[in-house]
Amino acid sequence: MATDVVVPTLGESITEATLGQWLKKPGEAVKADEPIASLETDKVAVEVPSPVAGVMGELVVTEGDTVNVGAVIARIEEGASAATAATPAVEDQTAVGKAEAAAPAEPAAAPADDESGDPVTLSPSVRRAVLEYGVDPTKIKGTGKDGRLTKDDVVAAAKNQPKVAPVAPAPAPVAAVPASSSGGRKEERVRMTRLRQTVASRLKEAQNTAAMLTTFNDVDMTAVIEARAKYKDLFEKKHGVRLGFMGFFVKAACMALRDVPAVNASIEGDEIVYRDYVDVSVAVSAPNGLVVPVIRDAQNLSVAEIEKTIGDFGARAKAGTLKLEEMKGGTFTISNGGVFGSLMSTPIINPPQSGVLGLHRIEDRPVVRDGQIVARPMMYLALSYDHRLIDGREAVTFLVALKNAIEDPTRLLIDL
Repeated sequence: MATDVVVPTLGESITEATLGQWLKKPGEAVKADEPIASLETDKVAVEVPSPVAGVMGELVVTEGDTVNVGAVIARIEEGASAATAATPAVEDQTAVGKAEAAAPAEPAAAPADDESGDPVTLSPSVRRAVLEYGVDPTKIKGTGKDGRLTKDDVVAAAKNQPKVAPVAPAPAPVAAVPASSSGGRKEERVRMTRLRQTVASRLKEAQNTAAMLTTFNDVDMTAVIEARAKYKDLFEKKHGVRLGFMGFFVKAACMALRDVPAVNASIEGDEIVYRDYVDVSVAVSAPNGLVVPVIRDAQNLSVAEIEKTIGDFGARAKAGTLKLEEMKGGTFTISNGGVFGSLMSTPIINPPQSGVLGLHRIEDRPVVRDGQIVARPMMYLALSYDHRLIDGREAVTFLVALKNAIEDPTRLLIDL
């Protein structure tokens, strides 16, 4: 008896998704509620669990297909075992292939990853990383959910092995590159993920709709660095999370947004919506790119609570377990390009938000203090905003308030 696997409800207003990858192959045993496929929505990857225990049967759709909520994507054979279940691939073989598969001396189906070195459970981004760095994915321990490989795992493994030339997998269903072209050029076409398509559409929408402008300032990080160095061990011992810089910046941003409410507002039709709360969207790294979960009511949270929330977001983004509702409704965004080494940027606002703060790398630069040229750890700040709503005076006022709070963290304690 076969049980249909259907696309589950994906969230409010989401009616379709893209089949990102199959996590189980036909003929493999599955447990009830075990993930068998990953769907890509506009916001995040969603895993599809098996409704029953049994053996993976027919795959109705292929990776990259668009599927609607409620559509059948696969079937699970109940009461069968992995050793006896016949997969569609085996059933479609010639009579000779069937006889060989049925012979007890030969395995019914050798794992594809053992043959090609390119496991079918690898996501497209991980496959590209494997080819780029020339590593053996079967020898890498995955840190993703259920031990699956992430792009970070591949990069880390590549750094720990001698440099070797990348080796393409044996079964390549594309035109072969001439062997004589030692310096030949290659191209690879990869279908955009639904998340990347949505990001591209929304960023272009922001450019077409908002009157975007970016204002810069810089901040001396000396006081925050000293406070962090002094209290980081006690902080981690008490709160169970590391003390970073984002906690300071989120707290300082909330205070600045209270003083300049237009930066936390949005335009809806011919009205301006002002808010007495701050829901901060923070960009965190995930295997398939950056995602932007939301810290709700950040104005009411302590630095420790903010750090805990960001740490939890980061861990669940890497595991692919962030929920759709956690990615909606932000009123202001903070993007920290400094962790990747960015010196300066002009971030793009995320509609319907009206402002985004860009943080950048910290580096020692010469500055004048008390008439003396000294080296200080400086960071550039960038505020991109919708000039239809926010004037230059308000943008500068916001950045100065933020700068003052970071350069003198005591202001965060006495609410000044």
